[in-house]
Amino acid sequence: MGQKLVIVESPAKAKTIGKYLGKNYVVKASMGHIRDLPKSQLGVDIEDNYNPKYITIRGKGELLNTLKKEAKKSEKVFLATDPDREGEAISWHLAEALKISESEKCRIEFNEITKNAIKAAIKKPRQINLNLVDAQQARRVLDRLVGYQISPILWRKVKWGLSAGRVQSVALRMICDREAEISKFQPKEYWTIECELQSEHCEKSFTVKLHSKDNKKLEINNKGESKEIIKELNKGKYIVKDIKKSLKNRKPLPPFTTSTFQQDSYKKLNFSTKKSMSVAQQLYEGIDVKGIGTIGLITYMRTDSVRISEEAQKSAKEYIISSFGEKYTPKATRNYKGKKNIQDAHEAIRPTYIELDPEKVKDSLKPEQYKVYSLIWKRFIASQMADCIMNTMSVGIENGPYILKASGSNIKFDGFIKVYKYEGDEEEENIKLPELKEEEVLIKNNVEGKQHFTQPPARFSEATLVKTLEENGIGRPSTYAPIVSTLIERKYVEREKKTLVPTELGFIVNNIVSEYFKQIVDAEFTAEMENKLDSIEEGKENWKQVVDKFYIPLSECIEIAEKEIAKITIEDKVTDIKCDKCGKNMVIKHGRFGDFLACPGYPECKNTKPIVEELDVSCPLCSSKIVLRKSKKGKKFYGCSNYPNCKFVSWTEPVDKKCPTCGSFMTKKQSKSKGDYIECSNKECKLKIKE
Repeated sequence: MGQKLVIVESPAKAKTIGKYLGKNYVVKASMGHIRDLPKSQLGVDIEDNYNPKYITIRGKGELLNTLKKEAKKSEKVFLATDPDREGEAISWHLAEALKISESEKCRIEFNEITKNAIKAAIKKPRQINLNLVDAQQARRVLDRLVGYQISPILWRKVKWGLSAGRVQSVALRMICDREAEISKFQPKEYWTIECELQSEHCEKSFTVKLHSKDNKKLEINNKGESKEIIKELNKGKYIVKDIKKSLKNRKPLPPFTTSTFQQDSYKKLNFSTKKSMSVAQQLYEGIDVKGIGTIGLITYMRTDSVRISEEAQKSAKEYIISSFGEKYTPKATRNYKGKKNIQDAHEAIRPTYIELDPEKVKDSLKPEQYKVYSLIWKRFIASQMADCIMNTMSVGIENGPYILKASGSNIKFDGFIKVYKYEGDEEEENIKLPELKEEEVLIKNNVEGKQHFTQPPARFSEATLVKTLEENGIGRPSTYAPIVSTLIERKYVEREKKTLVPTELGFIVNNIVSEYFKQIVDAEFTAEMENKLDSIEEGKENWKQVVDKFYIPLSECIEIAEKEIAKITIEDKVTDIKCDKCGKNMVIKHGRFGDFLACPGYPECKNTKPIVEELDVSCPLCSSKIVLRKSKKGKKFYGCSNYPNCKFVSWTEPVDKKCPTCGSFMTKKQSKSKGDYIECSNKECKLKIKE
């Protein structure tokens, strides 16, 4: 039996899959795309029907030659890239480079990297889906036409190195528009009145809020109005008039899609969208679990579907019954409906082995992997559990013409929240009202007016931006994280207390793109373009015709912008740090690897310095402060602030503690099994101390 070659994108994925297949299989990684549009030019022949001019990516030549040699030795080649448009395109480029016929059934796909899924996929190879490839090509060409034709205008008119992207420009506009709303907002004063009341049958008091007067909702505009109402309330009696008790069923949310996963990971774990997806990818591609071996722990993490397989539902039910009891399973199997226009090619994000609860694999995971796996596992299990049942009570209290209201609830049966709680659950569980009787007169403990002001709309966080993009049909599961990270990397947006704030540069770019390229920043137009890409995937539209309809008006806008946009100068931020060569105050510049200090006397003076962050740690050699620096390639390292007089350097973060064994400096470390600890920097000692 001859050799069979399986090609995937990453070494981690190759390692996991290689363990499931026999000796006759060789598994190699393409390290992502092997071909792409050239970076140095547009790479799209507009005159020749938008034909893309693909080239082998620089540095991939040797790898491609290796794959070609392995393919020649193999009786069969399987292309096992990710199960989405991008994965299909990678497979197509590989097939082209390896001269695999279009009719050849070489493409295999799977939603999870498990032994059963891989074995099943190998038995069902198919032809490469050219509709999927065309949808990816359309997106790539559209993005290239926007990026490579608008960006040079920004270079010439504003600043070298700026860029405008097709989808990122819509997101930037949303952030800038929100900031404009906030700056224009005028707060309006209003007051509320709360009364602390008590039943003579209960020691504990409870709070009610003034709701209406003469059956009309009250609006209290100032302190004077509040005082007058409090006077009237103090004269009257508080009489219980309306008691309503009921049971309220709360249903669990569906298992995660990419969007909801990123939102919850941000809210609960404080992980950026980029970090969330990076960690999820590690869990998908394979983790070496003690006692089991290397396995993929979650299904594919780029999905807009809430659908799950019958097998997964059955496994979840068995786990829930054995762990919590039959009463924690719903009467009927839960099937969730997705939104319109979803691709639904994959399942929701879920654990591949339901029985592997987070605690069973904790020792095999890094801390961030454990947190993400716990989040995904708990959300999925909760989605298959019984409703939470709440005892709810609302009460209306009369005082003359005034009505005051209060409501409370407590848990009768915890159901799914035994495993997974949502925002606000704890507060809702703890709102309890005493047992009251209608016509009962209550004791007044206190009446208080509270001043408030209307609040401006909240700035976007990464989570709320992703949610808004999804609600508007902008982007797809694979693009949410890159949209956010690109805006931050390009200095168009900054993070400020977990919110996204546009920079001066962001406002300038947004103003230009919004004025001269209205379609690019129009949410409805961008959403419609996403629908067109879906139509291409379904074989309903020709990708080149879709691109043509987009490009014709874009090219007209480019002509106008070139003529009409005036040159804009952005002043560099001046610091109080003196240039040690010419004495001028240095300015902050933006570079490929982040901000740095530069002399404003350029080109006469070419002095530059890195911007350093000082740590509260003393240098082990000279006792000066340790600073965090970046190498020329952007890699972080720790050095002495007294450089070049002191040449202390460390790639790991030092701490203010000496090794009790040998006296060397200690550094911060982290591992799967030990968590956070400190370690001696002396290679011959390597003492470890748990923090």
